[in-house]
Amino acid sequence: MIAQELVNTAKKLVAGDKGLLAMDESNSTCNKRFAKLGIPQTEEARRAYRELIVTTPGLEDYISGAILTDETIRQKAKDGMPFVKVLEAAGIIPGIKVDAGAKDMAAHPGEKITEGLDGLRDRLAEYSQMGARFVKWRAVLVIGGGIPSRSCIEANAQTLARYAALCQEAGLVPVVEPEVLMDGDHTLERCSEVTEDVLHTVFGQLYRQRVMLEGMLLKPNMVLPGLDCPKQETTDVIADVTVRCLLRTVPPAVPGITFLSGGQSAELASARLNAMNVSFKSRLPWALSFSFARAVQQPALEIWQGKEIFAAEAQEALYHRTKCNGAARRGEYYAAMENPVTLRKARKG
Repeated sequence: MIAQELVNTAKKLVAGDKGLLAMDESNSTCNKRFAKLGIPQTEEARRAYRELIVTTPGLEDYISGAILTDETIRQKAKDGMPFVKVLEAAGIIPGIKVDAGAKDMAAHPGEKITEGLDGLRDRLAEYSQMGARFVKWRAVLVIGGGIPSRSCIEANAQTLARYAALCQEAGLVPVVEPEVLMDGDHTLERCSEVTEDVLHTVFGQLYRQRVMLEGMLLKPNMVLPGLDCPKQETTDVIADVTVRCLLRTVPPAVPGITFLSGGQSAELASARLNAMNVSFKSRLPWALSFSFARAVQQPALEIWQGKEIFAAEAQEALYHRTKCNGAARRGEYYAAMENPVTLRKARKG
């Protein structure tokens, strides 16, 4: 029974033209973004912003699930309704981020290992009781001189697999996120090489930990040249290299791949996802979807700036970005879809 529920939930999360909304940035990251826009860095400001997101009219048109944090899953709207209930009422499946963040890996300068396995079984039981139906864990891999090392790749892959097994034991769908960062001057070819190595290792560990692939989702990076690489490739080239990398590494049993945006602009993230679905959708064994954070939220945050009078306008921008990504899932996104709502610069004062 649990196995079938996992399969059903995983399929629902990537069904139709919908994707996941990652609203799971840490409090410190959220505060940094607030600070740049002059928004108070308080729990109430974070709550108000998250309420703006979950109450966006029509959000369920293009969002199947929302990834929350420990703080967010406990918060409520102004009328007293828990955010989990707000999402459920809209037909959006609540999810939760459960890792404790990427920490410096001992004896491996410049590399990270994600922590949070201690006590995870008990936390998963609590989140399940609170209404969560899927879970996310992020691992971080950096490309640089001599890194990522084999030991870093294997340690993070094993941790992801152990996390995924615990999630399925608790009846929760694991979203497995091994992110190869965009930072650096590496080429597209180098990113492809590293991403392929990482994904091969991750799925090897998932097999060893007896994770049911039909009841999980993969949340990878797109294959991209580093931000400082002098050669930035076209959208079609990135789409081709990314999909070829995934075909070599991701088993057909996985229901869906929900890309992270990883620092891409909102428009580029949509355009690149669109290009993949235009060229490959009919030939792929899994759905290609999105699980964007900044690439959905940032335009709305810049409009809102902590001011209630701009809330409706910010929600309009948020909805527009989800609509663009829904079009990208169909292979029907085009640049002319962008309008002043999403292109408008942040208001001053």
